[in-house]
Amino acid sequence: MLKKISATADFLRSKIGFEPKYGIILGTGLNSIAEMVENAIIIPYREIPGMSVSTAPSHEGKLIAGNIGNKKVIILQGRLHYYEGYSMEQITFPVRILNAFGISHLIITNAAGSLNKNLDKGDIVLISDHINLMGSNPLIGSNFDALENRFPSMNEPYDNKMILLANQVAEENHFIVKSGVYVAVSGPSLETRAECKMLAKMGADLVGMSTVPEVIVGIHCGMKILGISVVTNLGNIFHTEPHSQDDITASAAAAKANLEILILNLINIIK
Repeated sequence: MLKKISATADFLRSKIGFEPKYGIILGTGLNSIAEMVENAIIIPYREIPGMSVSTAPSHEGKLIAGNIGNKKVIILQGRLHYYEGYSMEQITFPVRILNAFGISHLIITNAAGSLNKNLDKGDIVLISDHINLMGSNPLIGSNFDALENRFPSMNEPYDNKMILLANQVAEENHFIVKSGVYVAVSGPSLETRAECKMLAKMGADLVGMSTVPEVIVGIHCGMKILGISVVTNLGNIFHTEPHSQDDITASAAAAKANLEILILNLINIIK
């Protein structure tokens, strides 16, 4: 595994020519952030050794390196999901690559369903904590003993300093970001009403099918992580209508302008 990670990182170095400190993973319907990158170097996942290809709707499956403002960044435009049939190792391999490439700060975005009446479609939510109900953990198996702690602490999976900075950016630009606990499930079927009620009673504000494996591996690698959810649908607690991918995409688009402002400004003030 270490040789595979090293080989992939070396391949990307040969293509990119610089080593940024900042990484961003884009979730469903959130591709516009990639359009902010200047002097972009675009590498499809299928051309990257060891990388799996994203099959989820609206996930472009491209690695983009370049500038956001005055900072060098790598953006993963599209992620891999457990429901696509990929293993936890495959899902989190991109995070291992970012770590080997020198990324120290990682912003992870996703589209999520609301389990909280105070979180509406189009809201931007900073993840304060998470619950893993995916039925697995990406650290199961052999550990990289020479590099990482076998039992990483999850006392602060989402970096408090980055959360504070994100709130400051929102306040300075006159829009609201909210806060919530994200629960990850395997999918791909969306949650029943009974499941939504259960998850809300457990303390979850948001539900989705990603992010948590990437965060766990990011913490295992020693990264500072900010999680951002865009509310794209309301859980079945609040309505009886079927969900649609078109509605989810439209709700993600509603957050586009403020999300771009948030990430652009945040990248430029993180140290």
